[in-house]
Amino acid sequence: MEWSNVTWFLTALGAVVVLITRVRLGGTVVDGTGHGAGRHGYSATLLRLHTVVGVITLIGWVVALVTGRRGVALVILAGWWLLTVIGLLLLARWLPSGGKHSEDAQSDAWGSGAGLSVLGHVGMLVGVCYFTFVAVTDRL
Repeated sequence: MEWSNVTWFLTALGAVVVLITRVRLGGTVVDGTGHGAGRHGYSATLLRLHTVVGVITLIGWVVALVTGRRGVALVILAGWWLLTVIGLLLLARWLPSGGKHSEDAQSDAWGSGAGLSVLGHVGMLVGVCYFTFVAVTDRL
């Protein structure tokens, strides 16, 4: 198995997750709170943070891969982990609420549930575990 091919492929998938999250949720932000795809609203600040951290992390990671600098990759891993945590927080909006005044689940144009979000963000968690393995074992 060629480690670099898998690493580049997962890097591209990470970029897709950041982009799709932005596109999917970006149009539903109203007055600082999103009310769209999920059962709960989410903070517009959290979505912006996800996008900014994602872009910076992707750029830094590509630089680390191109230059082969392990030290840069180890620093950028913090960005990957932060991005994953933020993505999972955005994913948490799908959790059902049992409140008396809670709204019914809403759907969006890309699906009727959280399937795409779960696939993207849980996949991101697995990918970041792989990135950590590759960086720590110096297989960039």
